Amino acid sequence: MADNLSSWIVQIASSDSQSAFKSLYKAYNKQVLRLAKAYVPSLVDAEEVVSDVFLSVWQNRKSLPGIANFEAYLFAIARNIAVGYYRAARVDTVELVESEYDMFFHNDSSPEAEMIAKEEIEALDRAVESLPDRCKMVFKLIREEQLAYKEVAEIMGISVKTVEVHLAVAVKKLREALNCRRKHFRQR
Repeated sequence: MADNLSSWIVQIASSDSQSAFKSLYKAYNKQVLRLAKAYVPSLVDAEEVVSDVFLSVWQNRKSLPGIANFEAYLFAIARNIAVGYYRAARVDTVELVESEYDMFFHNDSSPEAEMIAKEEIEALDRAVESLPDRCKMVFKLIREEQLAYKEVAEIMGISVKTVEVHLAVAVKKLREALNCRRKHFRQR
């Protein structure tokens, strides 16, 4: 399966091959489901975890060739998503009467403040996409997938220290990009 895995990853990353993705899904979905069922009590939730895991893989398909240990990557994502479902299931829901709900979620921000916030998010997304490939991958695995440094190091086949360096470079470049944008915005 290792030979097929490499082939599938290349096809998925380079040509968005849905047939290769389907093969990858068929090869790993039962293992991911088993892992998910260890964290969430409901089969429906476990199946939802599997869907979310493979959605994440698809959304990050362009970075797959840079991952040294795909199985570790896949199972780390599965564990994190399953833990998220487990935590969400344990949270007690609080019923709010409609007036309390309106009061709780009332937002006094101006349309201008909302537009600025949206522009900031878009600028940050552009800055992340402009990072060097390794820095971007480390940043996304740690910040978006919420993996531990050690997990990222294992997935990418690098040392924890190298992960720290890539993350520091990413954060520095993102700060510079956002500060530059803010200075430009203030000068208008």
